Amino acid sequence: MNNRFVLALILILIAISCRDSSTRIYGNLTDAHKGEYLYLIELQSDKLKTVDSLVVSEDGKFDFKYEIKLPSFLLIRLNNSNFFTMLAEPGEKIRIEAHHDSLNYPRSVEGSKGTQKMLDYNKALRGTIDKIRSLNEIYSNNVNSPDLPKVIQALDSMAQQYLKEINIYTKRYIDQNIKSMISLYALYQQVVPQVYVLDQKKDLKYYLKVDSSLMSQYPESPTVKSLHEQVQALVERSGAGAALDKGTVAPEISLPSADGKVLTLSSTRGNIVLLDFWASWCAPCRKENPNLVKVFNKYHSKGFNIYQVSLDKTREDWLAGIKDDKLGQWVHVSDLKYWNSVVVPLYRIEAIPFNLLLDKDGRIIASDLRGQSLEDKLAEIFK
Repeated sequence: MNNRFVLALILILIAISCRDSSTRIYGNLTDAHKGEYLYLIELQSDKLKTVDSLVVSEDGKFDFKYEIKLPSFLLIRLNNSNFFTMLAEPGEKIRIEAHHDSLNYPRSVEGSKGTQKMLDYNKALRGTIDKIRSLNEIYSNNVNSPDLPKVIQALDSMAQQYLKEINIYTKRYIDQNIKSMISLYALYQQVVPQVYVLDQKKDLKYYLKVDSSLMSQYPESPTVKSLHEQVQALVERSGAGAALDKGTVAPEISLPSADGKVLTLSSTRGNIVLLDFWASWCAPCRKENPNLVKVFNKYHSKGFNIYQVSLDKTREDWLAGIKDDKLGQWVHVSDLKYWNSVVVPLYRIEAIPFNLLLDKDGRIIASDLRGQSLEDKLAEIFK
């Protein structure tokens, strides 16, 4: 090997090892007050933790460096009502320009894609809030009008429409950013205190979707772990898994496939679908898998599919089970959370194998069909 090449390689490796990997938050505050303290705070799952502080220089400049290993929500704050929140990635250099008394509305933010997406969402949300506030002015102008009851009815209708619009926008925003921590941020936004954009019961599938996606990518994140616990509690309180009777629509599932792409149960609509819960460590499941291969090969061309959800602990075991049992033809998803998987409370799973046969609209036809009973039912459907 050429000595010059070796030397160049060594220099490159040294440069990489010496590169500053810390996240930097810096910028300028116009008209900053002398001696004013600026705090850097991390939003943890159960508290706000001050991780650094500094006195803003006379010309308004500030510069923080903070080591993070995972995407994290950070904020800079002058006081309880004057702060700016960002989604920081490891190694990002985030530059912020703002007036010292309005950190909430910075003039510019550079160097952070996640934070920019937060600003985009905040702009849409503020638009909704401004429209709802404008209704109060209309009410005030008509408070002594004999037509006040009609005015109130009209204002209520307009408010409901505004809330519907931001609800739809938020769902689309989450779908577009499902692999980013920014989707978690969108889950908990409020129009006014205690009036959330997403309803935890009506929009439960979006909580499940975000939980499934983030748990697969950031399982060690305390924030994501906290979300997972909250979502499981929501599922249990909502009783979403209580009604799995014939004719009811199977609750939505949004979990990562082997290649990391989130695949929903509803994406299989239009087919007769076997929703099957299994794991590579489950001997009865493995014994049943050849029967699944048999009926899939026989009826797939007629409109039959399988959406198989694994309760495995590791990706390696899961993929080995798929390969060894020759199951690669159909849909496979898992959050690799074993009995802590989000589907367990959602479907009230007490043992596996467990399955549900669904019609083309996702409604339950039958449950726990195995071996000959599954083949007989499919023969009846596809006769």
